[in-house]
Amino acid sequence: MNQVELLINQFLEEARNPKQTVTNVMVSTGKKAFGCFPIYVPEEIIYAAGVLPVGMWGGQTQGSKVNAYIQSFCCSIMRANMEQGMAGTYDFLDGIIIPTFCDTMKAILANWPVAVPHVKVIPFVYPQNRTSEYSAQFLISQFRNFQSNLENLLSKKISEADIENSFLTYEKYRVAMREFVELVNYYPKTLNPKIRHMIIKASNFNDKAVYTKRLRHLMESIKEMPQERVHGPKVVITGLMAEPEQFLDLFTENGYTFVADDLAHESRQFRTRARSEGTAIEKMAYRIIDLRGCPFFYEENKSRGTLLKTLAKKYNADAVVVCMFKFCDPEEFDYPVYKNELDKDGINILYLEIEQQMDSVAQLRTRIQSFSEMIMNEIN
Repeated sequence: MNQVELLINQFLEEARNPKQTVTNVMVSTGKKAFGCFPIYVPEEIIYAAGVLPVGMWGGQTQGSKVNAYIQSFCCSIMRANMEQGMAGTYDFLDGIIIPTFCDTMKAILANWPVAVPHVKVIPFVYPQNRTSEYSAQFLISQFRNFQSNLENLLSKKISEADIENSFLTYEKYRVAMREFVELVNYYPKTLNPKIRHMIIKASNFNDKAVYTKRLRHLMESIKEMPQERVHGPKVVITGLMAEPEQFLDLFTENGYTFVADDLAHESRQFRTRARSEGTAIEKMAYRIIDLRGCPFFYEENKSRGTLLKTLAKKYNADAVVVCMFKFCDPEEFDYPVYKNELDKDGINILYLEIEQQMDSVAQLRTRIQSFSEMIMNEIN
């Protein structure tokens, strides 16, 4: 096994074993841990407190305790988070933050203190209308309120210098992530759809400074290899997230390359660049103001279709793959709008309905394989 394989396998192991990964990081750094529900939470403030932010993106669960609080027709990520919380999976956390992007998240926020009272929760509200001149000021006040609540919960003061340094750490991380997803296009075998995803996923359970250093080491090692080609469709993938793991295996089996993504779990987290002026808190606020193409924020003139068309053109993609998470209302409401735009431009679309608790991917295998054959016949 060569160095690249060893480095990749470490990321895979971490992505597959989140709790063990976080526990190891807590031991090695001496830090406490704080849970972050999806998406766009102010991790920089948590990191500035000397605490490890931990991404809470659900997982495959078997229990049914959550049914007492959340309906079966709700997002499987939120149901999994609640189930794991009630099972004691998150007892090691010093607290969690829950933003209120949708009705399901609001229900979780209301029920968590009852169902999991020993893991304290701090709510967070984002402005839906970001065009108002007061939106940024509201966001800044929300960040400051969260900072104050976190300080009270941890019994620790967070200095401005700590926040500025934390912001710089996260900026270095975001730059590295943007470079990583670009690198995939030159090494689509080594960084196949599953490995690409798992490396990104591992960032949710690691100290960002350490993770960034390790990621750069991996990228430099990969760049020493000859560039690769894969005979299969080149696609832009969009949606909330692309899981479970066996779902991604189907793309690898059929030679797909993810030339770019518009996933909330992945590039939406780091694609928007910070403004050059202002304090760290102000830059954090304006990053949210400047974010485009995400259905979890209101946009009167929806820009997601334009974003997907731009990505498809930039990377010479053969199609857009839609990973539609069942019962995710913001994503479902957005689909007809950008589908119409992609259709008008003649861009191929593969629509796949998924959820984390899938028992079988047999039907998806047939659709993904058939779509690949159709695309390759068009190309050839």
